[in-house]
Formats: sequence, C-alpha cells, structure tokens
Amino acid sequence: MSDIFKPSVTVAAIIEHEGRFLLIEEETSEGVKLNQPAGHLDPHESLEQAVVREALEETAHEFIPRTLVGMYMSRYHSKSRNADVTYLRFTFAGAVGRKFDQPLDEGILRTLWMTRDEIAATADRHRSPIVLRCVDDYLSGQSTPLSLLHTHPSVFEGGI
Repeated sequence: MSDIFKPSVTVAAIIEHEGRFLLIEEETSEGVKLNQPAGHLDPHESLEQAVVREALEETAHEFIPRTLVGMYMSRYHSKSRNADVTYLRFTFAGAVGRKFDQPLDEGILRTLWMTRDEIAATADRHRSPIVLRCVDDYLSGQSTPLSLLHTHPSVFEGGI
C-alpha cells in the first residue's frame, strides 16, 4: 500500500503600495529568506481567512484580499524533513489596512517594502522561485475575482 499524496496548501498576500511590495524576512531551515506574507491553511478556515490571518501574524498589518492572482504548485526537497514536499499556493492581491502594535510571528525577522527590481535582485534569497513569479503575475494584471472560490459550510462545522 502506498502513501496518500497530500500537498501542503498555502496562501500568500501580494501587498503593493506606491510601487513597493510588503515582504517578510524570515529564518528558515535553509537560512534567512525573503517571502510574501504567507503560510499554511489551518483547519476550519477559508482560503481568504487564512491569508488575512497570515498577513496579520507575519507583518502586523491588516490585509483586505481583493482578487486571486493565481494558484501555483511547486516541489522542493526539504533538508529538515529529508523529503520532497509539494505546495499548492493560492496567492491573493489586496489592500493594506491598519498596522497593529503586536509582535511578528516566531521566525519573522522583519518586514520590508521593496520594488519589483529590488525583489528580482534578491532572487537568491527568495523562499521560493514563486515569490517573483507572483509579483510579475500581479504586475501583468493577472487576477480572478474572489467569487471563483467557494468554501462549503462543512469546513466551518468541522465535517464533510
């Protein structure tokens, strides 16, 4: 009997203000990396709720999702797990709201506002090659209405 394939579902926020994008610098098992505010989908939450939560936890900024930029699948070898990991990432674009006085998530060193060119120039420090791809997709106007996503009520009830 083989193992059941279970990709990790993640969400990410593209937050742009006056030509700069809000990124995080984080400590990972592969060293200090740059990423969009991003993280894993938790049980009993919608994709939109997950991206709002992750952005707040990692940047202390409120995030209001407006569109879905894209869905991305990637695989890489995790040195810490000594295994191949597949990620299915839903990337949202939206508006930045209030900044809260709260600590950033564990492992987040700081937030940065960077231009697209600055992001491209630091590609060797990206958590994933998808970081720049998502920015470029956003800048090209790629977007889908959030109405494309549907979360069945059973998710919130804890059943199927």
